[in-house]
Amino acid sequence: MLEIVKAGGWLMVPILLCSVIAVAIVLERIWALRRSRVVPRGLLLTVWEQARGAGHDGGGVQLQRLRARSPLGQVLAAGLAAQDHSREVMKETIEETGRRVAHELERFLNTLGTIAMITPLLGLLGTVVGMIEVFNVITDIGVGSPRDLAGGISQALVTTAAGIGVAIPTLIFHRYFRGRVDELVLEMEMEAVKLVEVIHGERSASGVTA
Repeated sequence: MLEIVKAGGWLMVPILLCSVIAVAIVLERIWALRRSRVVPRGLLLTVWEQARGAGHDGGGVQLQRLRARSPLGQVLAAGLAAQDHSREVMKETIEETGRRVAHELERFLNTLGTIAMITPLLGLLGTVVGMIEVFNVITDIGVGSPRDLAGGISQALVTTAAGIGVAIPTLIFHRYFRGRVDELVLEMEMEAVKLVEVIHGERSASGVTA
């Protein structure tokens, strides 16, 4: 394996660095985008019961705990904090918090997408550099020595394969996480709408679980 990396030349360094960063981001996002962490089951019902027990102000301490609990908790806490206002104001407050939470869920995804785009280009650059080396050898000693030509050809093939090899799984995970974020944001929006409707009497309290 080390020999293959050496054969790829100096361009293998940024390609390998990109692969390490991509793996780190993938593992972090798998952990951060767990459904149980982002949209805990039964949280809306718990929040509604606590809000009724804490009084009309929603309970300042409970709101702080709710915000720290999960991304959905941040959205619901914003709604409870604005429950004294009109439906429109409450909805706008939730939407503003939701945009911020969605941005946090998308953390590092742009980096992952950038890696998926640049690693094939780095591989292509390695191909060009390898071919230049081959032509330099041909210019100096001709085509009579396959061993001298093999170095440039090897660099061209190795860097291209490495770049594509990093880009393919990175792009797959990037697309997967984008879809995952969209799905989780939609679920949070649905839970927030339920809270607004219950607080403003448009849905029965038993509807928070529906």
